[in-house]
Amino acid sequence: MTLSRVLVANRGEIALRIIRACHEEGLEAVAVYSEADRLSPHVRAANDAVLLGPAPARESYLSIPKLIDAARRTGCQAIHPGYGFLSERAPFAEAIAEAGLVFVGPPASAIRAMGDKTEARRRMQAAGVPIVPGLTRALGGAAEAERAATRMGFPVLLKAAAGGGGKGMRLVRTAAEVASAFQAARSEAVKAFGDGSLYVEQYVARPRHIEIQVLADAHGRITALGERECSIQRRHQKLIEEAPSVAVTPALRRRMGEAATAAAGAVGYVGAGTIEFLLAPDGEFFFLEMNTRIQVEHPVTELVYGVDLVREQLRIAAGQPMRIFGGPLQPRGAAIECRITAEDPFNDFLPATGVVQYLRVPGGPGIRWDGGVEAGNEVTLHYDPLIAKLIAWGETRETAIRRMQRALRELVIVGLPTSQAFHLRVLDDPEFRRGELDIAYLERAGARLLAEPLSERLVSPVAIVAALLADERRGGPSRGAPHDGAPLPVSAWGDAGKREGLRG
Repeated sequence: MTLSRVLVANRGEIALRIIRACHEEGLEAVAVYSEADRLSPHVRAANDAVLLGPAPARESYLSIPKLIDAARRTGCQAIHPGYGFLSERAPFAEAIAEAGLVFVGPPASAIRAMGDKTEARRRMQAAGVPIVPGLTRALGGAAEAERAATRMGFPVLLKAAAGGGGKGMRLVRTAAEVASAFQAARSEAVKAFGDGSLYVEQYVARPRHIEIQVLADAHGRITALGERECSIQRRHQKLIEEAPSVAVTPALRRRMGEAATAAAGAVGYVGAGTIEFLLAPDGEFFFLEMNTRIQVEHPVTELVYGVDLVREQLRIAAGQPMRIFGGPLQPRGAAIECRITAEDPFNDFLPATGVVQYLRVPGGPGIRWDGGVEAGNEVTLHYDPLIAKLIAWGETRETAIRRMQRALRELVIVGLPTSQAFHLRVLDDPEFRRGELDIAYLERAGARLLAEPLSERLVSPVAIVAALLADERRGGPSRGAPHDGAPLPVSAWGDAGKREGLRG
């Protein structure tokens, strides 16, 4: 069908990213926002904007009726979910279709199949995609879990059948631990996903987390766009990603790409998606799960392969063929992404709140900034702490690392602590520089990376004085909202001292 207007059912940097892609495709974009986000950049960037409701996500971004009503009232033909929120909810995709609108994503049947981890494992096994040895059905109870674990040998992982992101998962090393781990995992799964079903699989020691980007259109074409290395994680949440991986050879890339396209084909996938694998030290790889949406880390693939994944999503949703032709693409250079979050890495990554008093975005060759805030915006606890993504590309991995270091030092965020200093330490760490990564990297390196705050100041005194003088000339940091006209309250510049790197 012909699309002319798209509702972006998200917020922050991904909403702005989608709105820009819509404009480049010649489409109008409609933003939605909560009362907490009325001054966010994505609201002003859109052709139109609709207030959903109060700050809590359940009353705004998670309200399916409000989102569909907003799309209808503004004349949209399609809804793009971004990532998070409702992006992997099959009922949302179904509700959009029932409303006569287009879901910019895969069919609800594919979301449902890959959302149920045991069903996904059965389908992958049938399609010839390697899976971690273990059960392909839900456990009946702790006793069955103990019998299955004993048969396959400890250690094992108990995992939520309906979940992901490490929730509802427990490592079990002995039979004596099974009962308590089963109860804890089930309780967590119920709270996180509303489903306490668990399954058990063998534990893979010190694997890398490698994911393959796939694109599929409605014309039967499925292609793989190489891998991303996502092993630097904390509590199963990614912190730094890169492409390509130093551990993946051209031959391995080809085999993983073939497995990924087979996985997507097995569920009738259409759109952009990601197949996640565990890569063992001996070179074996196993299907972990599929993310049936655009990934947070998609920019590293875009920079290395020269593909605009969000524009491809929009084209595919309109029934057009993807613009990628020929065989497997070859990576060009290397790209690294650092997730800049409102967290204090030296205080157990405690989420931070506050007003962004001053923001200086880095630039220069090979640098990309996918940001969701600007000076004057308030960061709250209502949503994910991701502020922006900083991405660096270079002809080699070493060049990309050096560019990222330079960009991180240029970046200035005043008003609240961020993960900026943590990223600088990782990039300077010998293990990281050698590419010796696995999902336990931060467990090993955490003591040296997070011991004490950086002694050097990340923001020069000159920059702070300049910001203070500029603020004084303006009469205080305030911005008008384009849709409600309400000014942002003035915040004290003294709060700048809270930012990491300005202590002492």
